[in-house]
Amino acid sequence: MSAQLAGFAGFRILVQTAALFARSRARAMIKVSVMYPNTPAARFDFDYYQNKHMPLVKARLGDACKSCGIDKGLAGEDPRAPATYIAIGHVLGESIEALEAAYTPHADEIMGDIPKFTNITPVVQVSEVLL
Repeated sequence: MSAQLAGFAGFRILVQTAALFARSRARAMIKVSVMYPNTPAARFDFDYYQNKHMPLVKARLGDACKSCGIDKGLAGEDPRAPATYIAIGHVLGESIEALEAAYTPHADEIMGDIPKFTNITPVVQVSEVLL
């Protein structure tokens, strides 16, 4: 392949990547992450969280929840160290406003369910998903 063709192929890949990134930005999602710090006295029932709590959240948020997921912490920065967070739950939606409108009427029920699976006070972060 000539240098000119190789350069064109590289440029084409760059343009396609840029276009893909631009399309993903146009459809940016909002992610609400609920993080449960890992402490020595932490209690966390993954079965309840996966099979009861997250389905409850998804049902109450309705169409505002485009997807949800659960991360189970395995290790920290050092693979032999405990995970910083024992679990992280994620909810994705199209906007903060849509998620908030869906959550607010059910906040007491959702928050009241937390002691059924953990004794940890969660840390919440709202993010814009870029890629």
